[in-house]
Amino acid sequence: MWRLCVDHRMKPVLWADTGLGQERAGSVTPTPHFLFVCPGAGTFTLCALVANLVRDILSPDSQRRSRMEVLREKVEEEEEAEREEAAERAEWARTEKMMRPVEVRKEETTLTQEMLRDLEKKLSEIQIPISAELPAFTKDTIDISKLPVSYKTNTPKEEHLLQVADNFSRQYSHLCPDRVPLFLHPLNECEVPKFVSTTLRPTLMPYPELYNWDSCAQFVSDFLTMVPLPDPLKPPSHLYSSTTVLNYQKGNCFDFSTLLCSMLIGSGYDAYCVNGYGSLDLCHMDLTREVCPLTVKPKETVQKEEKVLPKKYTIRPPRDLCSRFEQEQEVKKQQEIRAQEKKQLREEEERLMEAEKAKPDALHGLRVHSWVLVLSGKREVPENFFIDAFTGHSYSTQDERFLGIESLWNHKNYWINMQDCWNCCKDLIFDLGDPVRWEYMLLGTDKSQLSLTEEDDSGINDEDDVENLGKEDEDKSFDMPHSWVEQIEISPEAFETRCPNGKKVIQYKRAKLEKWAPYLNSNGLVSRLTTYEDLECTNILEIKEWYQNREDMLELKHINKTTDLKTDYFKPGHPQALRVHSYKSMQPEMDRVIEFYEMARVDGLIKREETARTMTEYYQGRPDFLSYRHANFRPRVKKLALSSAESNPRPIVKITEQFFRNPAKPAEEDVAERVFLLAEERIQLRYHCRDDHITASKREFLRRTEVDSKGNKIIMTPDMCISFEVEPMEHTKKLLYQYEAMMHLKREEKLSRHQVWESELEVLEILKLREEEEAAHALTISIYDTKRNEKSKEYREAMERVMHEEHLRQVETQLDYLAPFLAQLPPGEKLTRWQAVRLKDECLSDFKQRLINKANLIQARFEKETQELQKKQQWYQENQVTLTPEDEDLYLSYCSQAMFRIRILEQRLNRHKELAPLKYLALEEKLYKDPRLGELQKIFA
Repeated sequence: MWRLCVDHRMKPVLWADTGLGQERAGSVTPTPHFLFVCPGAGTFTLCALVANLVRDILSPDSQRRSRMEVLREKVEEEEEAEREEAAERAEWARTEKMMRPVEVRKEETTLTQEMLRDLEKKLSEIQIPISAELPAFTKDTIDISKLPVSYKTNTPKEEHLLQVADNFSRQYSHLCPDRVPLFLHPLNECEVPKFVSTTLRPTLMPYPELYNWDSCAQFVSDFLTMVPLPDPLKPPSHLYSSTTVLNYQKGNCFDFSTLLCSMLIGSGYDAYCVNGYGSLDLCHMDLTREVCPLTVKPKETVQKEEKVLPKKYTIRPPRDLCSRFEQEQEVKKQQEIRAQEKKQLREEEERLMEAEKAKPDALHGLRVHSWVLVLSGKREVPENFFIDAFTGHSYSTQDERFLGIESLWNHKNYWINMQDCWNCCKDLIFDLGDPVRWEYMLLGTDKSQLSLTEEDDSGINDEDDVENLGKEDEDKSFDMPHSWVEQIEISPEAFETRCPNGKKVIQYKRAKLEKWAPYLNSNGLVSRLTTYEDLECTNILEIKEWYQNREDMLELKHINKTTDLKTDYFKPGHPQALRVHSYKSMQPEMDRVIEFYEMARVDGLIKREETARTMTEYYQGRPDFLSYRHANFRPRVKKLALSSAESNPRPIVKITEQFFRNPAKPAEEDVAERVFLLAEERIQLRYHCRDDHITASKREFLRRTEVDSKGNKIIMTPDMCISFEVEPMEHTKKLLYQYEAMMHLKREEKLSRHQVWESELEVLEILKLREEEEAAHALTISIYDTKRNEKSKEYREAMERVMHEEHLRQVETQLDYLAPFLAQLPPGEKLTRWQAVRLKDECLSDFKQRLINKANLIQARFEKETQELQKKQQWYQENQVTLTPEDEDLYLSYCSQAMFRIRILEQRLNRHKELAPLKYLALEEKLYKDPRLGELQKIFA
């Protein structure tokens, strides 16, 4: 029996009903698909499409048979040929069997049995390798013994909600028989049906990193391991709670979306879980055809070129004497070369696109997938977008990976899509308040309804109608029960670990991204991005490694395999203030570029470039306005070890220094550039140019020794200084000025040579330090990390031990006020009334005597200090005339201290007199209440 149906893109498909199921025989369109009825497709549309298709097939004007008839005849011819061949083979075997002798048949039977035994033996020796796939995340692998009661039972309100959902599902199936069943109340891990909206548990995480949607999506993608759906054509039969999914760190697309949606709603986003259809790459978390986000370079902002107005007086450029014909021929040649290159590039791109083109998916449009929809409005979201929880990436609602939507829900309501998805999700309007496009289940939705027109609104202006309408809505409304899922919690250890077992590998297009938890690798490696040249990922182009918690502040290491160039990036805090270090080899005197944090250096060095024969340094913010220093070297005469650079530095040939403009000096006296030609014994100076000039002054000094061969002092001569003055009449430089300038330049030359030598030593020190850091790669541990910080842990344990010992000492030293008196009595003997009264009197009298003794002691010290002060004052009166100023200062200091002691003793004595009676009464009350003196209680009862 043949049936004519349509797929999800409204294309007609011919099916064969054989009783065992439906088998597709052919399709009118070039791209056949399985049976799928688009959501919202009405019966009239389907009948009209079928009628048009039948009319086209049976039209007498058609010049050739349709593909459907050809396929049908081809199938019938093949079946007929197979039947005829089978009949001929059976007839030939029956005839030959009748003609063979019995002995031959027995021999053939024996040979056949031997062949079967040999075949069985060979098959038994074959070992089938068992795939090392992760075990499926099923209900059998979940321990439900420790789950709370809400996981195992339903409240009356939840039971009522399930009844409402069943009624809603029956009405939906009756009105839309061509649509797939709704995903309303799957089973949880305890085999209890739970409505999907109650599975969402809005939670705001206590980590600031999880407050935005991108960090939440990336955390869910890294924290969980993807488990495919048991049936790619149907939603799962079980939907587990987010707490269970977090505990086992596994889940399918619906588990991913539920957890992510709960976190986003808790963070204030208008998020929804979506049940729909996705592409093969989306459903299988296949990113091999997507570009890694870390490899995408940010778009550079194009700065508009400012038009420079021509000056009034400008020098005309020289006349161009080149041949225009030759220029035109050269331009044509270059255009041909560029056209050929573009053609080759286009062919290469077409070849790569053909290789990267996805293979056709037989289940395209039928694969069930779940993702998250975020609507605009809340949290300043400008427009609607999708989030794939598998990858954590955001997509536009126009993306072709999302092929259709059946339904969506949040923690308050459930909506069914009533719009056509023939153009994927591109034409969908996400106005959930529109009941024509989105059918909701519960009335208590927070989405506003569409505004009515004036004609429709004119009939409900009556107050009674409005009141009746409100009463009717109140009667039909039903509030969503609270979530049955426990509070979602992520421990700090789990949040820090992120990936399952601390490691995760993601394969992108020509790239592989590896992630590790902090402190998992001893060198602090947390992420590595490997970029390949080909799609097979065999030829490595570059490697980027990110580090954390390094003592050397290393943050990123970039290795270019094509040029063998290594670049290290550092955070602020390195001992040598390194920021970037680019090199090919760690050996000294090789090509390298070192950049520094200039604010951390005293000399203001920003960058140092070094080659085998040169060294260039750039400065900023120096008091001498130095901005640039370039030194040229020649090879050493003797080949010594590089470590002996201090004793055998490289010979310097030339030193070039440049300076910023010093506004405190005139331009003709402010040096802009000076060159020390050490081999030629010359010094060249170039000064800054004045604002109203186009040329600058220059000078060149011929450096000579101050003493000749006979020991005579050389006198400065005019030929030793060659100068070019812009304004020679303004300043006349005499020989004395030139001599002093040359002496100053000699000192500066010596200082510059010394600074170049120190720079060479600093480079050697940096290389040695970097080798030690790479060998040790020690990690820093925060003082707040009590688990990893051994010093903090030992200090805390020592403090706890000291506090415990102090507590024990206080307990031991705490005296019992009745212990001395009870020790006089026989042990274990019960006190009589007379003994209890005697013990009480003795204890009070002893305490009274102690209070008196303490008062007498304070009084004695008070009197002693007073007498000593009086004696000191009498001595001062007797010797006042002969005292020196130092003795008077000592006397005044003693009097001040003595008065302070006397005042303190007086205060202590007064306080003791006030508190002594109170202490006496408190002890007497304690004695009356002491259980060991029970007879006293009987006396005063």
